[in-house]
Amino acid sequence: MSAQSLIQQSLEVVVGSTGSNQSAKDLVIEFFHDGGPFLYINMFWLAAAIAVTVERVVTLFFRYNLNAAPFMEQITKLVMAGNPDRAVRLCGAAPNAPLAKVVRAGLTRANRGEIEVAKAIEESTLENVPHINARIPWLWSLANIATLVGLVGTVFGLINTFRSLGDVPAEQKQALLSKGISEAMYNTFFGLTIAVLCIIAHLFLNSYAKKMIESIELQAMKLENLLGRRAAGETSATDFEKAS
Repeated sequence: MSAQSLIQQSLEVVVGSTGSNQSAKDLVIEFFHDGGPFLYINMFWLAAAIAVTVERVVTLFFRYNLNAAPFMEQITKLVMAGNPDRAVRLCGAAPNAPLAKVVRAGLTRANRGEIEVAKAIEESTLENVPHINARIPWLWSLANIATLVGLVGTVFGLINTFRSLGDVPAEQKQALLSKGISEAMYNTFFGLTIAVLCIIAHLFLNSYAKKMIESIELQAMKLENLLGRRAAGETSATDFEKAS
């Protein structure tokens, strides 16, 4: 029997087994039992990817989330009305939000001149922006690691299979080859699946983080202009809007 026919029959065995009336739990148990040790290694990387994704989602969408438009509208009104202290307290209402921290840094230097305001805003921006991007690049690395571990598991399974073919009777070779190809395909499938999930999570989180950073930089520039125009004698939000 040719190698091509053996591979075809082994694939039919794999497809047939997944198409049987097995429960999801049984399929998962069979998957990890037949996949070999490298599936368990990739389970660790999958758990790490899930942990990073969940932590970043909670941080960016809940702890750091702040609606910039209404927040800056209130800050503008308070500053132009001559109440910078109330504006600082408003920033304290969102102590974890990077935007609030940057705005607060600028407001606390409002009476020290434009240069001091610009320095304070720049320093706070440089301090808080890295926290937004933290651990997101890990997902890309985890995708590469999972893919490589899956490939190592694939090669490992095929090596063991073909090394064992010479030590068994001819009638057992088909079953052994089927088991070896199943192990190899399971590792490839699992590694690529983890990689795809990591890349999707990286794309989504990186896009959201970039949008948040751009918003902070824009609002920081607006705050500098706001405090500069206030120091120049504009004393109302209407004057500021006209100048803008």
